[in-house]
This record gives sequence, structure tokens and C-alpha cells, in this order.
Amino acid sequence: MNPPVLVLDFGAQYNQLIARRIRELEVYCELVPGDLPASEIARRQPRALVLSGGPASVFEPGAPRCDPQLFDLGIPVLGICYGMQLMAHLLGGEVIPAEQPEYGRRWMTQVVDNPLLADVPQTSPVWMSHGDRVRQVPPGFEVLARTETTPVAAMGDRRRNLWGVQYHPEVHHTPHGMTMLRAFLYQLAHIAPHWRPAAFIPEAVAKIQEAVGDGRALIALSGGVDSAVAAALAERAIGQRLTAVLVDHGLMRAGEVEAVTAAFPHLDLRVVRAGPRFLAALKGVTDPETKRKIIGARFIEEFEAVAAEIGTVEVLIQGTVYPDVIESGHGSGARTIKSHHNVGGLPERMRLRVVEPLRWLFKDEVRRVGEALGLPAAVVWRQPFPGPGLAVRIVGEVTAEAVETVRRADAIVREELDRAGLTGPPETTEAEPVWQAFAVLLDIRSVGVMGDQRTYGRPIVIRAVESEDGMTADWARLPHDVLDRIAQRVVAEVPGVNRVVYDVTSKPPATIEWE
Repeated sequence: MNPPVLVLDFGAQYNQLIARRIRELEVYCELVPGDLPASEIARRQPRALVLSGGPASVFEPGAPRCDPQLFDLGIPVLGICYGMQLMAHLLGGEVIPAEQPEYGRRWMTQVVDNPLLADVPQTSPVWMSHGDRVRQVPPGFEVLARTETTPVAAMGDRRRNLWGVQYHPEVHHTPHGMTMLRAFLYQLAHIAPHWRPAAFIPEAVAKIQEAVGDGRALIALSGGVDSAVAAALAERAIGQRLTAVLVDHGLMRAGEVEAVTAAFPHLDLRVVRAGPRFLAALKGVTDPETKRKIIGARFIEEFEAVAAEIGTVEVLIQGTVYPDVIESGHGSGARTIKSHHNVGGLPERMRLRVVEPLRWLFKDEVRRVGEALGLPAAVVWRQPFPGPGLAVRIVGEVTAEAVETVRRADAIVREELDRAGLTGPPETTEAEPVWQAFAVLLDIRSVGVMGDQRTYGRPIVIRAVESEDGMTADWARLPHDVLDRIAQRVVAEVPGVNRVVYDVTSKPPATIEWE
């Protein structure tokens, strides 16, 4: 299926939010490199294009550029922030450094009636973040709106169906941003809202069948919702030619292997006990990126060993999701935040071909696909757990002792949140459910007193967040009595821990995981 919308990525921090907002309007889209040739765009036959924001200035040497010929394809185009400036620059307008850069909330006023902003109030708040501005619109364009300091806050060429906004409609600080996007997609690009995650299923099944052919495949099963949904799709695609592999790398949560085995009784599931090999590979390693890459390479070695035993396997199916791709720096101009073991942690040379049916979905979309596939709620709404496991929740060297410490603390966190009714599907919880919660072991020590004696132990950090898709998150306001029970139990039941602290940092600036 050709995506109705392509979002050309020029490296802005929240470009994936544009894709999310478009999908929320039930229009499928994909994020592609900003320099994608016009010929390739034409081949993919999108119904509309969106030029994203970005951190560069159009004046900088080597600044990101799109192919100017895309404006002649007859496809509706919307430029956002840098995307609007780039459109103006390439089509003969004038872009200059702003005398007064705009950051944060500003009030935008429309100056002419226009179809892009027809359903937006005449004056409305918008979120700005730019240092350059358009001084003169290109030939054929008209100014649609302005702010007090930006004379061109929106522009449009009605004849060619080219539009631009200087503000960011994708962020929630622009309350009428979705209204504008809806007008562009529905009225100006004439795209009917029809895409839902369930519609993704037959396409994903077909792609898996094409990739595997008549052979066999492995599915990397961790028990999380991503790998569970990928496994359900793969089973639907190739049936008994699928073998599920659970690599017990010794870094799982308490009871994890048993829970996964019980949740997938119908699959041909092989459990590989590889804990000693992973711990040996991680000995002496403290750098988070190095940890992730070692674990990623080690995983592939284990999968390839199973494939060699079976003898007819050429494909490895993974539950890679879009946030994994973004954080691993695989977007156009994107910076690596952390290499996910199933993306940036993969070795350069592999005998197995990797197939990722969920690669372009966000976590909440994966959950909806899981529900459409009929997976149990306990699987669909299970809290995310990183592939590298507890290794990225241990700051410092990963040792058997450290793993056991954080595993016991993590079990207490989960038990108390379950007891308080703060986990599970939204309809089963009294309050907004916690999206993810866990324990982190720090590589420092602090003085304490227990039983009238001095202690010198390691602290445990409790991390609990609310999120929709893992791309952004806010710290969860857990009830104080729940935090109190967790702290008391951790100190009393986990040897070597004498202090518990709570992480109250959002994402960004932090990530959800500590490493």
C-alpha cells in the first residue's frame, strides 16, 4: 500500500509527532528522508506531502534541502516551520534572520479568508520555535496569517495547492493544530479518513509471507507487547513454519521466563538459557552504548545458533517499533539517543535477514493491532520492558549481584503498583494507569543507619511514567502511601540497599530508561 502522506524529515526533535497527529486523523503516513528524489516520491504516489521542521537555517552550508521538483508534481504540500522557510527559499521568496526570534506561545491573526485556516479562530494561540522568518512570500503565494513579530505566520498558493505555517501544529500547545491538519488532509488533499491499525494486519501478513517465502522463520519473543504482536502476525502468515525463540539472557524480571512460556502455549517456543554467556560478555563494561551493542550482537549469535540447529531458517522476525528506530538515530538527520539492541545494536554482518512488521508503528498503535488480533489483555497491556533487560537499569558494571538486587527491587515496585490498581488496561483502573514503572540501581553508595549500625549501601531509583507511545513521557504522580510502601519494602527486603529515591523528570529532557 502506498502511504497517502509522506512526511519529509529535516531533523526536528519532534518530527515523529507530525506522523502521530496525521495517523490520529486516520490517515496513514510515513516519515522519509528530506532529500528523497522527486522521482521516488512520484513512484510512491502519495496523496500529500508534509515538509517537517528542523534545527538548521536555510542559509547554512549543507542545510537540508528537498528536491525542488517535488513542487511540480501536482501533489498538495504543507511546510511546517523550517519546511515553510525552505519552500519559500526554493520557490523565489525571501527568508531572513528574524530580528526577534520567536519561542513558545504567540497569538496568530488571520489576514485573509483561506481554506487552510477556515475552521481556526480568527485569532488563536500557536507554538513557535524559530530564528529565521519569511519576509517575502514566493510568487503566487499570499500571506494568510501573522503574529506581532512574524509578518508571515502562514502562507498559501491556492492554485498549486502549496501551503506553509511557521508554527508547530503537531504540539499540544497549539490547540487548533489538529483543526488545520484536518483541513489540509481532508479538504485540500481530499484524503478520506480510513486508516486504522486493524487495517495494517493484512498488509503486514502479506509482507511476512513474501519475505519468508517457502522457508521457515524465527520470531524473537520477549513477552512484551511488541514481540507478542509480531509473533501473532507471523503465526498468521506462515503458521507452523514459525519458531519462537526466548533468549533468557539472565537479565529478565522475576518470573519473566515462566510468564512468557505460559502466555504462548500454542507456539513452537524454544527457551535458550544464555545468562552466563551474556554476563561474561558484559564483564567490566560500564558504558551504556557499549552494553547495548554487546547485548544486540550476543542476541544475534544466539538466534543464529538456533537457526543453524533447525537448518532451514533464513529470516529473523523482530518486534521493532518506531520509537526504537527514532532513538537509535535511524531517521534522516536524527541524532542517536540510545542504540536499541534490535536496531542500532545489531552487528553489521548477519546470516539472518531481519523482518520488522511493526517498524513504522507507535506503541499505542501496536496495542490496538494486538487487540484486533485477539491477544489477551494481559499481553496487550503489559508494561514495556527493554530488550537488554535489567542491564540498562544497572548504572555501572552488570554483575550477577547487581542483577539480583535490581530484580528484587523491580518486583516490589510492580507488586505494589498492581496492589494499588495502577496498572493494566485503562478501563480496569480507577486512576490513569502507569504506562511504565521500574527500579534502577545506581553505581554510587551512601551512608545509612539500620539496626543502630552504619551502612554504606547503593540507592534504588524508582521510575514511573505516564505516556501514550514512549516518545514523550511525564513522571507519574504516584500516591504517597504507595511510594512509602515501596520504599519501606525495598530497604527491608533487598540486601545492600539503604536508600530509595523517586525520579521526577519528564522525557525530554530525560529518557524513560536510565541507560
